[in-house]
Amino acid sequence: MANGNLQYNFARLNIAEKLIVLNVLVFVLGGLGIALLDISVVEWFQLPKDFLEFFGQPWSIITYSFFHAGFGHIFWNMLMLYFTGRIFLNLFDAQRFINVYFLGVIVGGTVFLLSYNIFPTLLNTNTALIGASAGVTAVLIFICAYIPNQEVRVIFFNVKLWYVGAFFVLVDLIQIPYGGNIGGRLAHLGGALLGYIYARQLLKGTDIGSGFTKFRDSIAMLFKSGNKKAPLKTVYKKNASKSKTGVDYDKEAHQRKIDMILDKISKSGYESLSKAEKDFLFKAGKED
Repeated sequence: MANGNLQYNFARLNIAEKLIVLNVLVFVLGGLGIALLDISVVEWFQLPKDFLEFFGQPWSIITYSFFHAGFGHIFWNMLMLYFTGRIFLNLFDAQRFINVYFLGVIVGGTVFLLSYNIFPTLLNTNTALIGASAGVTAVLIFICAYIPNQEVRVIFFNVKLWYVGAFFVLVDLIQIPYGGNIGGRLAHLGGALLGYIYARQLLKGTDIGSGFTKFRDSIAMLFKSGNKKAPLKTVYKKNASKSKTGVDYDKEAHQRKIDMILDKISKSGYESLSKAEKDFLFKAGKED
């Protein structure tokens, strides 16, 4: 019963909250493994600086983002992911969030790898990359570039989002010359670059993450095809014929309304929306 409740509660979370849970779970289990069993598995999942080592564990271009160096590291990353995720998911669905977040992780990791191999003497303070910062930064800069004039509350003041994004990018740029976590700072900037380009291209009508979506769908289909049973094929056909009579139309109308509201935001800003339009976007974000 308890296990069923946990699964139900997890399923109700949005994608950003699910990522937070997974990151915290990995952090806790990793800490317990070291404390109780003196075992650390992070070496298998962190992103190494050397290309040859990376080719031996290519999955690390993604998995490094689920491991953190300490409580402060994971706390600030997850706090930022929570707040940026809320804004993002009021505008777009979970699939686009996954695209921006994990493409930010991949681009940030790639920048880290390239930097270490192009400037090995400059970046000799790090041995491997861990942390969700590149993905979190990608989401942050995406929303800052997509709705730059939207104001958010920062302690006692309202601040435009583009000021927030510029602040975090400048902090990383300023700290690079001082030698503190240079590889990590460059990974942040890689994520920021991905988020900015993604948002600006999307405003022009181009989704640069569509290829990544197709890639993820193809991987998912491989697993589904291996578990598919023959009787399900007949049921699927019946459902498909039913959907043509109304369900698909409803989804298309729903998506058209979302696109119209997003187009209004891109032209006039988030504050130009009516309360009904804001409520509609909020509900659409929670449903995806």
